[in-house]
Amino acid sequence: MTSPVPASGHIAPRAAPPAARYAAPRHAVWLGAAAIITDQVGRVLLVYPAYRKDDSWMMPGGVLEPGEYPHVTCRREITEELGLADLPLTGVLAVHSLSPHHPDIQPGMLCPGEMRYVFDGGTLTPDQAEAIRLPREELSEFAFLETRDAVQRLRPVDAQIMLAAYRARLGNTATVHLADGRHILDVPALDRHDVHLRYRPLWDNPLNRSPVPDGRVVLVADPGPLGALPMLPGGTVEKTDATPEDSLHREAAEEAQLTLTDPVRLGWVLDETDEDYGGVGPNARLRLAARVTEIGPAAVDPATGHPFARLLTTPAQAAALLGWGPPGAQRAQLAAETARERWGLPTACPAAIEEIPAEGMRLS
Repeated sequence: MTSPVPASGHIAPRAAPPAARYAAPRHAVWLGAAAIITDQVGRVLLVYPAYRKDDSWMMPGGVLEPGEYPHVTCRREITEELGLADLPLTGVLAVHSLSPHHPDIQPGMLCPGEMRYVFDGGTLTPDQAEAIRLPREELSEFAFLETRDAVQRLRPVDAQIMLAAYRARLGNTATVHLADGRHILDVPALDRHDVHLRYRPLWDNPLNRSPVPDGRVVLVADPGPLGALPMLPGGTVEKTDATPEDSLHREAAEEAQLTLTDPVRLGWVLDETDEDYGGVGPNARLRLAARVTEIGPAAVDPATGHPFARLLTTPAQAAALLGWGPPGAQRAQLAAETARERWGLPTACPAAIEEIPAEGMRLS
């Protein structure tokens, strides 16, 4: 039966439930904030907490104090943990939700789950890196690590968060949303192919100048057991190649199915060890720029027996992924200037890293 409506037609409002009953069904979680901070060659900063019983490291950051905003927490923790005050945070790279039953939660820890914000803490100058001071009662060590090494030191879920956030920074994508370390929306190209930053400390050499489509750069990523490493199309000059330009045409076609025109010699760098290509000893690595006129369908690279992932990046993103630091950024800028002056190509605008379709594409 329904209750009769009062003659006045007015229905009295239902009484609000007691505050405790209202709050009881609400989801409770811990709140945390961390930062991706790198050095000038792109290695990520991790700290080792003295209070942890395992050997895992962590990104700089911590838990929110009552009533505190995540960005305030992140700045406070960076100041307290690293001694770096006023370090700017330029954006939110990732938001992560951890379930209370995740296997990485330590046994006996009554964790209701966690929400973590990961901010972009930018790149430290050498002077800032030298100025880092740790609170020894809380942190015993810090290190700048390439991402493949960092993954080995972090707890598995923390490694997934770090990689997704750092790749969002490198790829210039929107804030990524994660649940238990996994993307809940579309997976960006760098994550889909497990691309890691390449660190090459021996390549900080001067560029020796000789008379020398939309401005983006083609990179290929070679998959491996510890993740894919990016590289520029190219390789060793073979006996069948009359000139280094012939080598570039051949290697670009084999590795990335590129059709090139009008290669330009930018300069060369001295590689004293040649660790990447069999250790033949000191050699000169010629840097060339060429205009891509067509990208064919993906194919197997004859040297490795498998296809490479093919990515379109801005020159700045290419330099960052290749791990060449400031000298690499200067060379990328030189290549962009050459492309603009010689072929009339525009300077690439900031954009998300894009995977080249398997069917290829024709460029104007």
